[in-house]
Amino acid sequence: MIAPVGADTFAEAVRMGSEVFHTLRRDLLAAGHSTGVGDEGGFAPALRTAEEALDFVTTAIERTGYRPGADIGLVMDPASSEFFRDGVYDYAGEGVRRTPSEHADYLAGLIDAYPVVSIEDPMAENDLDGWRELTARVGDRCQLTGDDVFCTNETLLREGIRTGVGNSVLIKVNQIGTLTEALAAVATAHRAGWTAVMSHRSARQRTPPSRTWQWQPAAVRSKPAPSPAPTAPRSTTN
Repeated sequence: MIAPVGADTFAEAVRMGSEVFHTLRRDLLAAGHSTGVGDEGGFAPALRTAEEALDFVTTAIERTGYRPGADIGLVMDPASSEFFRDGVYDYAGEGVRRTPSEHADYLAGLIDAYPVVSIEDPMAENDLDGWRELTARVGDRCQLTGDDVFCTNETLLREGIRTGVGNSVLIKVNQIGTLTEALAAVATAHRAGWTAVMSHRSARQRTPPSRTWQWQPAAVRSKPAPSPAPTAPRSTTN
């Protein structure tokens, strides 16, 4: 994924994303890869490693005329809980098994080598020691967003803040069940100086799917300004 961190306006961020998307599509086609997209709009070419995927995206950013890191950063979601088995991270596609410390080393290396500004679920939900290790190493320069580990649950989030697990929380209203609980998690994150990332629900919602863009100028990890008191939602008719 990409994050147009250098955009001054939402409209500019959308344009930057669209331009890079189409450049990447052409590059993948030229390399003989499939350019079909899933319900979230992402490509799924048959690549061998994370480095190969990051190289494709970084090159597309440069070929579109933008500066990786300064104009557009990279965002990853390895869904690490899905390949954490028996205490190790099993990279089945690469034939590699890594301990939690080795997995944290690997991700830290990617952050050093590429303009990665945010990683969602970098460690497994049950690997809290790994979360703390990675946060201590790179939490001052990369957004580490917890989805599986927090589940939009304010109690879990408070414990994560207290123990140094990540520095950002993914917010899914239907994951916690009510707007009240979701907004409480956002407020708790902001009070701690964390970011709160709003998730779109893709094809898992009953209403027509929509794509939610995130835009944060200058830097992904900025301390949020005090929020005004919430107002009652207005009903609209389409």
